[in-house]
Amino acid sequence: MEIDKAIKECDDRRLKTKYNNAIYVIQRALALYSIEEVAFSFNGGKDSTVLLHLLRAGYFLHKGEQSCSNECVKDFPMRTIYFESPSAFPEINSFTYDAATTYGLQLDIIRSDFKSGLEDLLKSKPIKAIFLGVRIGDPTAVGQDQFSPSSVGWPPFMRVNPILDWSYRDVWAFLLTCKVQYCSLYDQGYTSIGSIHDTVPNALLSINNSSDNKEVFRPAYLLSDGRLERAGRVKKLPPSVRGNKPAAINGLDGVGLHKSGLLMASAIAVGDEILFGTVEDQLGPSLCRKLHSIGWSVSQTTVVRNDVDAVAEEVEQRQSTDDMVFMYGGVGPLHSDVTLAGVAKAFAVRLAPDEEFEEYLRHLIGDQCTGDRNEMALLPEGITELLHHEKLIVPLIKCKNVIIFTATNVLELDEQWNCLIELMISDGGLATMQPFVSRHLTTNLTDVEIAQPLSKLCLEFPDLYIGPRSNSISHRGIVQEVPSGGFRRNSGCSTGLLRLQNAELSCT
Repeated sequence: MEIDKAIKECDDRRLKTKYNNAIYVIQRALALYSIEEVAFSFNGGKDSTVLLHLLRAGYFLHKGEQSCSNECVKDFPMRTIYFESPSAFPEINSFTYDAATTYGLQLDIIRSDFKSGLEDLLKSKPIKAIFLGVRIGDPTAVGQDQFSPSSVGWPPFMRVNPILDWSYRDVWAFLLTCKVQYCSLYDQGYTSIGSIHDTVPNALLSINNSSDNKEVFRPAYLLSDGRLERAGRVKKLPPSVRGNKPAAINGLDGVGLHKSGLLMASAIAVGDEILFGTVEDQLGPSLCRKLHSIGWSVSQTTVVRNDVDAVAEEVEQRQSTDDMVFMYGGVGPLHSDVTLAGVAKAFAVRLAPDEEFEEYLRHLIGDQCTGDRNEMALLPEGITELLHHEKLIVPLIKCKNVIIFTATNVLELDEQWNCLIELMISDGGLATMQPFVSRHLTTNLTDVEIAQPLSKLCLEFPDLYIGPRSNSISHRGIVQEVPSGGFRRNSGCSTGLLRLQNAELSCT
C-alpha cells in the first residue's frame, strides 16, 4: 500500500505517531462494524482528503493486504457521503468527483441539509458509524472523542474521528509526504475552505506583485503558523462588540459593577513547595497589590497542593463567588503540574489539544515534544481563551472568569500583569475602579487607647473597614494601611490628628 509505505519511509517521527494512532482508530472501528455498517463523510477539503487516504490504508491493512499495489485501490468498498451544496466552490465539486473516480468510491450524493440528509440515508442504509475529518479547533469538535455517539436530536450513529488530534502542520506533512492530490484551491492561498460566501485566500500568503494588479498567493502548505489557518474565514467584529464579549463570558457587567462599588477577586497558588515551606510565596502579595491598584478587593488568597481534586475544589468554589480568580503555579510539563487539569475538572470539561497553543510552544521549545501529543498544549476544552500580547512568548490562559499566569517570579508576574491589563481593559473585559491608596500616620498611643475611637469610626461609617494590628482601613475606593501603633489617612495629616470627614481621632 503506497500510503503506508510512504509514511514508514519518512523521517518525521511525529507524523508516524499520528498516522499509527489514526490507523489504530480505523482498524478498531472496522473490527466493531462491518464494511456495510460504516460510511465516510467526504467534503473535498484537506482534512477530508487526509482521512480518505488513511481509510484506504487502514482498510487494506485491516484486510492484511499490505502489499497491495496501486491498482487494488480501485475497489475501495466503503460507502462515501458527499453533501453537495450550491454554495460550494466549483473546484471542491470537481476534486470530489475526480477522487471518487480515481479511488473507486461508492459516492452517495446528498443535496439536502446535513441533518435531513443523514436521517434519510440512515433510514435506507444499515449505517451505524460514520468516519469524519474533524480536528480539535473545528467548531464541531467540542466535546468529541475519537468515538462519539451523535448528539441529542440527531439520528443515532457513532462518530469516528481518526484525526481529531492532528494539527494543521500534521495535515500538510501527510499530504506532501504521501504525494497525493488535493483540491487546487489550496495552491491559490486558501487555507480553510467553507462556502463561496465566507471564504477568501489567506492574506498572510499574499505575494506583492508589482508587475500587475493581480493579487497572487502562495500555497497553503507554506503557512508557517497553523494558528492562522482560519484567517481567510474569520469575520472581524467591530471593537465595540469585541469589547463586550469577554465581559459577557465572565458574567461581569461593567456598569453594574461600578454601581455596586465593589469588585472581588481571589488568588490561588498551586504548589507543594510553598506548603512544605521550601519556597516563599512572593507572587501572592504582589498580585494582591496589583489588584488593589485597579480598585479590586481580594476576598481570599489560597495555597493548594499539587492535586487535581484539590485544585478543582478550590477553583469551583472561588469562581462561583468571586468576579475573577487569578492562579499561578502548577503549569508546565511535569507530573506535578496539575493546574489546568484542575480548572478543567472544576468546569466539568475535558483537557483537549489546542493547536494554537501548541504552535506557540513549538516556536518556544522546537520539536522536543515529538510524541503523540504535547501534554503542555492540553487546555480546558470549549472554555479557553488565549490572550495574546506581543511582549509575551506564550499567551495568557483565560477560562471563563479564571486567569492563569505562568509566571514563576515577581518580574515575570509584573510583565504578564501589565500585558493582561493592557489587553483586558482596552477591550472592556476587565473593569477598573478608583485604586486603593495608602497613607501612614504614626502615633505613640497604644492599641487600648485607640480602640474606642476606632470603634466609633466603624459605627459612624458602616462601609469603613479597619483591620487589626498590621491593619488596613478601607472605605470604598480607599484603603489606609495601619502599622502597629499607628494608621494611615488618605491625604495629608496634621500633627497628632486624623480626620475622616466629620470624625476626629486625637493622637498625642
